[in-house]
Amino acid sequence: FRAAVQSSPNHLALVDQFNRSDFTDGKAQRLTFAELANVADNLAAAFYDNGLRQDDIVVVQLPNIAELAVLYLALGKLGVILSPVPVQYGPFELEKARKVVEPAAFISLTNFKGKNFASEHGAVFRKDCKVFCFGDDVPDGAIALTLSPDAPPADTACTAYVDGLEITANDIFTICWTSGTTGQPKGVPRSHNMWMASAVGSHDAALLRDNETLLNPFPVVNMAAIGGFLYCWLMRACTLVLHHPFDMQVFLKQIQDEKIAYTIAPPAVLTMLLKKREILESVDISSLRCIGSGSAPLSEFMVAGFGRDYDIEILNIFGSNEGICLASGPKELPDYAERAQYFPRFGVDSLEWANRTGNNMKTRLVSLESGEEITEPGKQGELEIWGSTVFDGYYKSPEANAEVFSADGYFRTGDVFEIPGEGEQSKFYKYVGRCKDIIVRGGVNISPDEIDNELAAHPKVAEVCVVGVDDEIMGERIGAAIVPKPDETVTLEDLTSFLKEKGMAVFKLPEKLLCVDALPYNATGKIQRRDVKAMFDKESS
Repeated sequence: FRAAVQSSPNHLALVDQFNRSDFTDGKAQRLTFAELANVADNLAAAFYDNGLRQDDIVVVQLPNIAELAVLYLALGKLGVILSPVPVQYGPFELEKARKVVEPAAFISLTNFKGKNFASEHGAVFRKDCKVFCFGDDVPDGAIALTLSPDAPPADTACTAYVDGLEITANDIFTICWTSGTTGQPKGVPRSHNMWMASAVGSHDAALLRDNETLLNPFPVVNMAAIGGFLYCWLMRACTLVLHHPFDMQVFLKQIQDEKIAYTIAPPAVLTMLLKKREILESVDISSLRCIGSGSAPLSEFMVAGFGRDYDIEILNIFGSNEGICLASGPKELPDYAERAQYFPRFGVDSLEWANRTGNNMKTRLVSLESGEEITEPGKQGELEIWGSTVFDGYYKSPEANAEVFSADGYFRTGDVFEIPGEGEQSKFYKYVGRCKDIIVRGGVNISPDEIDNELAAHPKVAEVCVVGVDDEIMGERIGAAIVPKPDETVTLEDLTSFLKEKGMAVFKLPEKLLCVDALPYNATGKIQRRDVKAMFDKESS
């Protein structure tokens, strides 16, 4: 950050979305690097004056507004550990987080879509720690914070304190939280070095350039946004444009008006745009070089559609807070079909990649049955990872850590991959699914993602999620939850006929259909299969 301020003080650094006032207080900010340095220093001084010190833990709950990005800089300067939580967290989840990390402070805002988080959620923390907040309606007992780019630099004892600190890149910088898809959410401590090692994966895949403009629509609370944008933004002294909550029209207008070079979006959103090209072509997207996507398998239809028709490269990114960092870009996988399906086998001896993450980690596949390493094609195994991208263990969770780390220190990701073939294809991994997502139908393992991927191209289907539905005879049968396109009616025969035409095996064809108005997504745009399965369970009860 200091290097970016020195090299590009007058370059536009941080931009709020233009309609910020629709969901929170305060005007939309547009800060240069010099202004950003000033507001970060003044916030650090305010926190210091109110007792925050190195290694204190602070829980932060903010949407993607300028204040959130500034907090990473201000708290990092003091050596304070930031624990960001999604805005979806309510008092129930916040109480669990509070008990785990025992924070010194809670930082939030007074208005998010009409809710006063500082008051309603701050009550969880007020007995044990200080509550800071941005916004207009500051509750009693809370400490008001503001961003004032024109305010003079704070002249406090903070400067002398910071000058005397010993902060290293191995210090813990954040404690993020798992999404909960693998059970109870757990704290994931990550150091500056861990973040940097992961960030180069996105940086190198996107071939980022100095001073270009990035648009981040993912919450700055986990790997996709912190590693994929926050670090990359500073590494290249770029302009970071923020977006939240997701709004398609606002998102596209930002791409046009801010001349965005790189952004990220869930596969379902990108597929929908290709199917509704009148929306995509209503704005000027000519500045876009590439778009990152992930959290679910990509389809060749989508990757090739953007590449061939709009000259926009789609990056296939697979990451996690714990340290998974696989990235398929045009250098690693120029073929659209392969890029949609495969990831480089980073960290495997004898394989070299342009992406530096390949040197930052080691990966291997391990049989779910025998525990032996898999090196031949066509056999499914759990991905295990080791190296500088990988965290050291869940916070205060010795039992969980004993389960997720192997005897030789590899992290068991819970994600199932396979080597897709011989020759050139032996260089890659193909994602199969989560260990618990695998549908076991009559003793045969079936990946729901594979079926999702094919049904995404069905002309009547807007969104799809395939899950295993409990069955007394087969163990599980295949259920497809569908959001039909407007004015369309989807039948089970429509789906099975479509898949048969593609040559898909009969045992993979959906056997149950549930048409719904919307599918359940988490904060990062990932469909929650567990919740979809519950929808089928409710339907059959």
